[in-house]
Amino acid sequence: MIFSDPEPHPADLARKVLEHYLEEGSLPKLPDYLPPEYEKKAGAFVSLKKDGQLRGCIGTFEPVRQNLAEEIAANTISAALKDPRFPPVTKEEVAELSFSVDVLSPLEIVKSKAELDEKKYGIMVRSGQKSGLLLPDLEGVDSVDQQIDIARRKAGIVPGEQMELYRFKVTRFTE
Repeated sequence: MIFSDPEPHPADLARKVLEHYLEEGSLPKLPDYLPPEYEKKAGAFVSLKKDGQLRGCIGTFEPVRQNLAEEIAANTISAALKDPRFPPVTKEEVAELSFSVDVLSPLEIVKSKAELDEKKYGIMVRSGQKSGLLLPDLEGVDSVDQQIDIARRKAGIVPGEQMELYRFKVTRFTE
């Protein structure tokens, strides 16, 4: 049972989902009753690390599923098996992984860089159909300008190109 713990932790949920998927070849059935914190809709990123190094990270900045539990489950499988930067995670590897889940607040438009803080807010930049997102409080990201530059490059937005800037907060759950 995925929710055997009366107060399940999102990072534990991610681990259990991946273990089940690699064992059974399908997502586990979520129970009819979900704890209240999983009933809400929210974007979520699931990050996997091995020996302190990123091993997969995929998420949604806005909710696309019925609830947070489904969002975490789907993004866990994508982070483990579909992150194009890494080969798929194997069943044997799961014990060596650490899981974290970032639950995102709704996006807020930002009028100036003064409204940002790289430790407190994640950002999304958008120009037309191009967008790039960067989570807050990442190792090696030490300024708002650096945060914007990384998100801009991820989006393929060239320097000087007009872009909209958004911020969001995260609640981070780690094992």
